[in-house]
Parts: sequence; C-alpha cells; structure tokens
Amino acid sequence: MSSPTPDALLGPADVRELAAALGVRPTKQRGQNFVIDANTVRRIVRTADVRPDDVVVEVGPGLGSLTLALLEVAERVTAVEIDDVLAGALPATIAARMPERAERFALVHSDALHVRELPGPAPTALVANLPYNVAVPVLLHMLDTFPSIERTLVMVQSEVADRLAAAPGSKVYGVPSVKANWYAEVKRAGAIGRNVFWPAPNVDSGLVSLVRRAEPIKTSASKGEVFAVVDAAFAQRRKTLRAALAGWAGSAAAAETALVAAGISPQARGESLTVEEFARIAEHRESE
Repeated sequence: MSSPTPDALLGPADVRELAAALGVRPTKQRGQNFVIDANTVRRIVRTADVRPDDVVVEVGPGLGSLTLALLEVAERVTAVEIDDVLAGALPATIAARMPERAERFALVHSDALHVRELPGPAPTALVANLPYNVAVPVLLHMLDTFPSIERTLVMVQSEVADRLAAAPGSKVYGVPSVKANWYAEVKRAGAIGRNVFWPAPNVDSGLVSLVRRAEPIKTSASKGEVFAVVDAAFAQRRKTLRAALAGWAGSAAAAETALVAAGISPQARGESLTVEEFARIAEHRESE
C-alpha cells in the first residue's frame, strides 16, 4: 500500500480556502466547528487505535480533516454527512488530496440518526467529531445499529465527555453514562483545545473511548425495558428509587417490591446504580 503524500491533510489555510470556495459558513445549528490542525487529527486516529484492517465509520466529516487522517491508516472509511454542500464536496476533496486512497472511501449523505445500513463491509470502528447538540443520541444509535463496531472514539463537548465516562456515585453520572455502559467500557481519553477548531468554540472538547463489551450484559430484560428504568430513575434523580420508579412500576409499593426483589434498597438513588443493577430492577417489574 503506497503512503499518502505528507501534505495530504488539511491545514488552517486549506480549511478556510475550501470553506470559502464552497460558500460554507459553519453553523451553530449543526454545531459545526472544523478541525484545522493536522497533528490533532492524527492524534485522534492514534488514540482511536485505528488499524490497517479497520473499516471506519465517521459521522459529520465536515470538510474532511479527520477523514483524510483516517484514510492514511484504515482499510476503508465511510463518512455520514447530513449537510448537502459538505456531502457534495467531500469526495472531490478526497480524490484531490489522497487519490491513491479514494477507492477506499464511501459517502453516505444522510442524517446519522436515520442510518440503518452502510455500504461495503461492516464497520469495525467509529471515529467522529460529533456536533454537541446531537452527540449522545448519535453515539447510542450507531452503537445499537452496528454491533460490529468494536472500538469507538468520539470528540464531544467536555461536559458531555464527563457524563459519558462518569461512574456510579458521580454528580454527573446519568442517563448517557448508563446507556453508553450498556454497550461498552467507557473512559475519558484526553482533552482537545479550542484553538484547533475553526471557528474556535466557546466550550472545551474531550475525547471518549468506548470499547464494546466482549459479552452483553446478562439479563432476561430487553434493552428497551432496562432503558425505561434508567429514564424513570433519572427523570427525578433527587428522589429515592421507590418514589422515582413509582410511575414506571405502577405505584410506589410496586416499585419497592421490584427493588427489594432485585436486591436494591428502595431508599437508594439512581446515581448510585450500575447498569447491571438497573437490568436487575427491569427483570422484577410485575406484569400488569
């Protein structure tokens, strides 16, 4: 496999020129902040542990900064882009800057939340700079829809990174933490400064690593049943589980019965429970 040329990646001037040529102005609505630093995208690829045999799916490739860095290493890259102009321009950017890898690239012009299938071999890795406003739903949708994804690295707003990687008992432990943990082992994997983006966001960014569980969580409850308990528990996170799960169980007494059967104190709060404990509660809901 021939090596890409050293200047194939996009620098600050390249990003601005591309944007100007396309008439693109990054929009807050879509949380668009383009990475303009080649060292940063290479660092993301290294941190993601992208390998030469990986089939990588990237969500929100924008102008292609990270896409090009992924193509340097991976077997294939499929990018999912919702923006009409950016989706239209990306294949030409890849062809111009990395012609020897262009055949390894595919574009899906769609909202990632609606993607149910991808062209080519099943993806083995997900690497993305996710827009802040849809980061968690997109991440959970992709992990759920494509079980072949073994390793994920996402760049998200720092507070979102903290929530995703939080452990039980943490103040920021909540619905994203538990649901991400249903699929994967989750951890913070670094911080990203504001100056590597154009325009520079007014928030810090963080990297989150998710390695899919080798074995799914052992439970007779479905994912939907477990997630219903999680949603109910954190909808009123200050309340005890006996009170917070009353609506879910049908009454506070029924919630207490389920909790006791699951071996969990009715006085506990959702923020203290592991995903396995939520699954146990789901198993003990009385049928109506």
